[in-house]
Amino acid sequence: MAQLYFRYGAMGCGKTMQLLQVAFNYEERGQKVCVTKPQTDTKNGTKLLTRIGPERETSFTFSRRDNIFKKIKKEYRDVDCVLVDEAQFLTPAQADQLAEVAVLLDIPVICYGLRLNFRQKDGGFEGATRLLQIAHKIEEIKTICDCGRKATRNCRFLDGKLVTDGPDILIDDGKTKIVYRAICSHCYYKLKEEK
Repeated sequence: MAQLYFRYGAMGCGKTMQLLQVAFNYEERGQKVCVTKPQTDTKNGTKLLTRIGPERETSFTFSRRDNIFKKIKKEYRDVDCVLVDEAQFLTPAQADQLAEVAVLLDIPVICYGLRLNFRQKDGGFEGATRLLQIAHKIEEIKTICDCGRKATRNCRFLDGKLVTDGPDILIDDGKTKIVYRAICSHCYYKLKEEK
């Protein structure tokens, strides 16, 4: 039986790069993959783009209303693996649909995403929360903080200042400089004290 995987990590840990590597590995062996991401992720349109350069067009993108199981069953039944980027933006129902793809269609599904949002106190992203509950395998992709410790926190900075409140999705308005960084718990608490 195929399985549902959730590979999570802080921002900048190489989640998309790993997804592209997995797609390459399948295709190098003559197998087919379906690469997808939520439309909520508006950066780069329908492409997956890594911080270090490699990119790829998705097979399709989906809205919060779409039934991913039905789409894959109808149009991608012949693939050997489904790869999902920015999985934190899934709805809980869509996470369940991906589990159905793995179990009922016997296609491995590997989801990559953030475990926690920048607020760090309200349950994080609903898609990630559901994947943590139902995935057959959960794997952490590690990265480091500027100080050298393991980075586990996704932080939003507006004009250079740490913010811990606001909407999950913040579109750059051109007036405020928005930066996201992965930092360790030690640096997070230190920055919170300075706030």
